[in-house]
Amino acid sequence: MNLKRKMTLALASAALLSSHLAMAQTTLLNASYDVAREFYKDYNAAFVANYKRTTGKDVKIDQAHGGSSAQARAVNDGLDADVVTMNTTTDIEFLAGTGVVTKDWAKRFPGNASPTTSTMLFLTREGNPKHIKDWDDLVKPGIQVIVVNPKTGGNGRMAYLAAWGYVRKKGGTDAQAAEFVGKLFKNVPVLAKGGRDATTIFLQRNIGDVLVTFESEVVSVDREFGAGKVDAVHPSVSIIAENPVAVVERTVAKKGTTELAKAYLDYLYSDEAQEIAAKHALRPRSAVILKKYASTFKPIQLFAVSEYFGSLAEAQKVHFNDGGQFDKLYTVK
Repeated sequence: MNLKRKMTLALASAALLSSHLAMAQTTLLNASYDVAREFYKDYNAAFVANYKRTTGKDVKIDQAHGGSSAQARAVNDGLDADVVTMNTTTDIEFLAGTGVVTKDWAKRFPGNASPTTSTMLFLTREGNPKHIKDWDDLVKPGIQVIVVNPKTGGNGRMAYLAAWGYVRKKGGTDAQAAEFVGKLFKNVPVLAKGGRDATTIFLQRNIGDVLVTFESEVVSVDREFGAGKVDAVHPSVSIIAENPVAVVERTVAKKGTTELAKAYLDYLYSDEAQEIAAKHALRPRSAVILKKYASTFKPIQLFAVSEYFGSLAEAQKVHFNDGGQFDKLYTVK
């Protein structure tokens, strides 16, 4: 092979390597929880447009969705997500504990690194035929409740903790709360893997009288199945669910996407992103935008996890780890 041909091949190889590196630097993977897929579809389009406008660079965002805990395990086991956007802090704490995410992740972005919050509502069938109004109705004989498995999704953990906190908020003891939650889960015919799986069980498989899920799922159901298929019921008491985000240090160090990943999460706090969140029934951190959408976010007596459980990490140990409170009160059907 002559020298000229060798040089041509070398240049071609260098160009190919350069293009692969460029692609790696301009493609970002967000590993997220089930019921956030529609929000991130709209948010990603807004971010891509803004990034192009402000930097002149093109960027591609890929999404991976599933039960939040299952997603965290997938990232821990090697899924090369640049960022994680979850619905409970325990899933990111898990990744911080294994060194995949920095230990001080919650201080890297405002609002405990949670650009939005949510809470748990009930979705009933059109017209609310079983007249479900509050948590007490979920433990009545003959009521079938669809809920996510607390071991595989933050959606399920928040539903469980919301029910427990409801009893405590009314002045009940932990023993009374345990009895109440036990009765509720006896009314669960099948545990869903994640929030979207729960919606599928409820609406496509037509199982259950009520679905306990995030407030944001109301908008998704209306869009996917048509308005009027479900009634949203706001219980008297529910829980504040933070939606935390973090950069996956292991991945961005390898791919060279640190700045892009940070920009992606930073933009979640912008007015544009907060507006998109509100339209998807995710409660924005911006007080101004939250007030603007007051008709969407009806007043509920909300309590923080810390009020009854110390922290989500403590709740995880007591309630959801193997052999914990959930295992004691729920028998797999």
